[in-house]
Amino acid sequence: VPSVLCLGDCQLQTSCRIQKCTTDFVSLTSYLNSALESFDLEFCKALRAYSACTYRNSKVCRGNLDYHSAVLGISDLMSQRNCSKDGPTSSTNPELTHDPCNYSGHTEARKHQGVEKTPPPTYLFCGLFGDPHLRTFKDHFQTCKVEGAWPLIDNNYLSVQVTNVPVVPGSSATATNKITIIFKSYQDCTDQKVYQAVTDDLPAAFVDGTTSGTGGSIKSLQIVEKVGGKYVEMHARYIGTTVYVRQLGHYLTLAIRMPQELVMAYEESQDLQLCVNGCPSSERIDDSGHLPLPVMGQLLPQSGAAHPWSVYTLETATTKCHEKILVKDIYFYSCVFDLLTTGDANFTAAAHSALQDVEALHPRKEHWHIFPSGGGGGVGKGSKFSVLGLVCLILVAFL
Repeated sequence: VPSVLCLGDCQLQTSCRIQKCTTDFVSLTSYLNSALESFDLEFCKALRAYSACTYRNSKVCRGNLDYHSAVLGISDLMSQRNCSKDGPTSSTNPELTHDPCNYSGHTEARKHQGVEKTPPPTYLFCGLFGDPHLRTFKDHFQTCKVEGAWPLIDNNYLSVQVTNVPVVPGSSATATNKITIIFKSYQDCTDQKVYQAVTDDLPAAFVDGTTSGTGGSIKSLQIVEKVGGKYVEMHARYIGTTVYVRQLGHYLTLAIRMPQELVMAYEESQDLQLCVNGCPSSERIDDSGHLPLPVMGQLLPQSGAAHPWSVYTLETATTKCHEKILVKDIYFYSCVFDLLTTGDANFTAAAHSALQDVEALHPRKEHWHIFPSGGGGGVGKGSKFSVLGLVCLILVAFL
């Protein structure tokens, strides 16, 4: 896999493309007739497109004489034709006018350029919530210990690291109390931006105090606060990536959608990525990717709770989770598992929100729900499993 993937027009930071800007301007104006009433309007549109192209190349063309001549020429022509700097740009040539900091427009632009067989981008989803439960980019579902700092994502465009701490005394079950996200600098779209959230401090800004990327369009990277101190979204248009971070109770959850070609753009040394390869086997506390299921309605032995600090029995935990999650999929059973393990009702909200994030970000509706089984495959709603399976799993978490 190449270390850097070309996006859109594949402009590299080391090459000045001022000649391409000039050629496109000539192409846009060559058909114009100065005798027509619309000449000035169309000519100004082409000039603004030319100016936008030179601006996108400003960093890499800094020492190029042709670039500086073009900038001066554009300024003179705008004065002569009384063109405003702000306004519409020519759209005759999509390659010239598409936004280089909008990933979703790259495929459409290539299609207009005659590359008809360019397939639409494939998007992948990863999420982490609860005790903690991980849904990888391959839609594998795991429950892990992973105490301490672990990388979820580490590629050429984005790094995401989470820190997990024990939830209850004497247990190996953990939950996330810190998330660090690094949006790496990319062409003229953004400088490097770092976001960090910890329990009770979920800011609506990057660590430098800004709420958007710098160097390109303000909308190429931005943070949107949805619920003050509890829920933020990050939209990185230049890499087609969306990130949700929430705080529920004392712990954090994360959900992300990212194009597959960018997910896979990493070096061999970056292979430890939980979202890509899952948790190491030594860190897993689930059964082949799935939680063993209890028989609904039965109680744990002697009608007691799972542990002294849990106020829930199997029956009450099932009822509590069913209030929020109607479909008895892996998110439902993760909720039951977390309540029996911790006794913390906030994990119900975490599982519910995680499922909502899947529905908002996962590109394939038929994959939203994962139905667990003891053998690792999907099962129907009527399947039954023993209470002993869930009890054993919870005990494993405390070894």
